Amino acid sequence: MIKTKSYVISKFVVLEAYKRVKANKGSSGVDNESMDEFEINLKDNLYKLWNRMSSGSYVPQPVKMVEIDKKDGGKRPLGIPTITDRIAQMVVKMTLEPEIEPIFHPDSYGYRPGRSALDAVGEARKRCWRYNWVIDLDIKGFFDNLNHDLLRLALQKHAPEKWVMLYIERWLKAPMQQPDGSLVEREKGTPQGGVISPLLANLYLHYAMDEWLRKFFPQNPFERYADDSVVHCRTEKEANELLHSLKARLLHCGLETHPIKTKIVYCKDDDRRGNFHTTKFDFLGYTFCRRRSKNRYGKHFVNFTPAVSNSAKKSMRQEMRRWKVHLRSDKSLVDISRMFNPKLRGWFNYYGKYYKSELYGVFRHFNRTLSRWAMRKYKKLKGHNRRAEYRMGRIAKDSPHLFYHWQVGLKPATGQ
Repeated sequence: MIKTKSYVISKFVVLEAYKRVKANKGSSGVDNESMDEFEINLKDNLYKLWNRMSSGSYVPQPVKMVEIDKKDGGKRPLGIPTITDRIAQMVVKMTLEPEIEPIFHPDSYGYRPGRSALDAVGEARKRCWRYNWVIDLDIKGFFDNLNHDLLRLALQKHAPEKWVMLYIERWLKAPMQQPDGSLVEREKGTPQGGVISPLLANLYLHYAMDEWLRKFFPQNPFERYADDSVVHCRTEKEANELLHSLKARLLHCGLETHPIKTKIVYCKDDDRRGNFHTTKFDFLGYTFCRRRSKNRYGKHFVNFTPAVSNSAKKSMRQEMRRWKVHLRSDKSLVDISRMFNPKLRGWFNYYGKYYKSELYGVFRHFNRTLSRWAMRKYKKLKGHNRRAEYRMGRIAKDSPHLFYHWQVGLKPATGQ
């Protein structure tokens, strides 16, 4: 008698999952195995994973805990699975996502195919013109406090195969390995850094918040990107009542709103001139507030609109400093362009979508960095900052496509 596998999982799905994990890059987990090391025995490693997942014997390793800096100065814990576990999670994601993606609310944007953070920012921008008030919602430690029992209830409605539930259960229970090597058992939450975590987060908040708002507050549209949300209201009274109800709903689902970051905002502009304490909010790297704008006829007016936030600008400048471009005198300008142009292009395309002039100072900062590079590169420019700037300006005039921001006119001065 031929023994068959407990679960039917295609080898081709495992192979495709590996390709997607490789494309996403990422660091090693608790086994310290890099992608290059995993690929030395790629065929055997993928076969072992497929065999274990198909037989039900696959058990994930602990999740490696690392901390990254938060914009508010604190630390955010990330849980990094091993490469093998990331591939296994991708197999489950590829199986589960087609089942639950169609049920998600149209105002949910985070980590969904064909949707982006800029889509959410754009929709929030339009709705802030039509609605006078916004609830800027921040859920305190969402990924760390996600209730496993409630998540299971949601998954049972949609999981297409028994093995999907089996392995998600094991990932939820996998301990977190601290930097000192100790293991911490987990009874709630799903670690940020896991391949499957964003999908689980969306499913959880779909029932905890999106469906609840649709059912009880259909007149109040919202934009949600993972756990970052804004809800639009017509009046201050409506905003206060909705926020009170929403806090209670989230608490019922094991979640708590941040007492300081969650706030009610008045969308002040030329047509809305009331005096209220809070008249701006941040959403996905943009600050929404009153700004001087110009209409199609050249007339100026005050508009409530988004532009790159101060914290995003600070973060970009900090990353530029970490590049240490001024110390790379062994590199040519073409080399530097190849190294950093993709990042510059990405920043400009994202943060320059709305009110791009607020972004110009960041790219002028990079131009000054290039001038410092020129002073170290060319002896005759040493100590002559203005001459170095003019030199870079002439290069930008002759080769405007070398850096992305030069193409859109943000060139150094030529001195002419």
